[in-house]
Amino acid sequence: MEALNTFEKAQILSNASHYDSCGPKMCEVNINKGLGIYYAKAEHETCKIFKTLMANSCSFDCKYCINSNTCKKIKAKYEPEELANLFNYLHKNLDVKGLFISSAIVGNPDKITEQMIDSVSIIRNKYNFNGYIHFKVLPGTSNYLIKQASQLVNRMSINIEAPNKNVLSELSSCKDYHNDLLKKQAYISKLNLNSGQTTQMIVNEFSTDKEILKMANWEYENLKLKRVYYSAFHPVKGTPMENHKPEKIERQNRLYNVDFLIREYNFKLEEFYEIMDNDNLPNEDPKLALAKKYFDKPIEINEAEYDELIRIPGIGPKSAKAIINKTQINKKQNTQKKEKITKIEQLKNLGCKIEKALPFIKINGKRQTKLLEY
Repeated sequence: MEALNTFEKAQILSNASHYDSCGPKMCEVNINKGLGIYYAKAEHETCKIFKTLMANSCSFDCKYCINSNTCKKIKAKYEPEELANLFNYLHKNLDVKGLFISSAIVGNPDKITEQMIDSVSIIRNKYNFNGYIHFKVLPGTSNYLIKQASQLVNRMSINIEAPNKNVLSELSSCKDYHNDLLKKQAYISKLNLNSGQTTQMIVNEFSTDKEILKMANWEYENLKLKRVYYSAFHPVKGTPMENHKPEKIERQNRLYNVDFLIREYNFKLEEFYEIMDNDNLPNEDPKLALAKKYFDKPIEINEAEYDELIRIPGIGPKSAKAIINKTQINKKQNTQKKEKITKIEQLKNLGCKIEKALPFIKINGKRQTKLLEY
């Protein structure tokens, strides 16, 4: 077979990296399918990111993955200088501002990791690239290589794929959940990374929402992860799981909803257990489901405290604080006059999503029966 050129490798290896998340899937926008260039967030800024594998021929047997040793494929692999040259070209000519680099495990994870590090080192030192690099740590990689990579990149991640070892065993026989994944995450958490670390779990038939969220919450609390990404299972032709049913994207998105409520709204994970059925979330907005269960009467918007407001659908942290600032006296300064909210329009101006909030609130003693009543 004739050797592949760099562009042909880029097409194969970028396509093979599709299932690795560099952000929530709803936020990733593939703008160049031939070269794997995405709009995604890096350092709190949306920019073009080049996402690729170093190699696509894996010695692991993950049943969902097109790169596994059970799948037929056109094999491709960059040399370190080759990938660095390609990225430099994309950076200068296509305004690519970031790199997401991962790889299949070709034999020994350390060997291919060394080549990934070599490529990143060239990008940093030869081409003086100071932008964003996300480095995917391969299961079982030696700690000294992880540390070496951490000195060159902004963010690292290692995909745990499953919420526990029993679920992982349904997906792969080659990965040790504790030693290859969790211990490596714990080591990464001790390194001084600018953007911390993330991970990814597959949402599938083998695990419940409760198991997934419990593990995600543990990772946030104990390993200080920046994000956990959830990826709805999609069967890939040619893999052992090609005949399994795809997971509904709505389930993935509900997990993101709960994740956000825990991280940004300070909800407690245990609150969501009460709305679960057989350890799975209901088929609706989790915040709405909680509100319907716990609000036995409408909340007077002018008297509500922050912790009540934040639990009303359609009211987020910013709008809750704005309501408090308007309706309650500043106890420290004792100078702010207490005002009453009397109209829907006032809540709209404070950032509330009125259609969601109205069923759960009273405005100046009145409850909505029609949207235009006030």
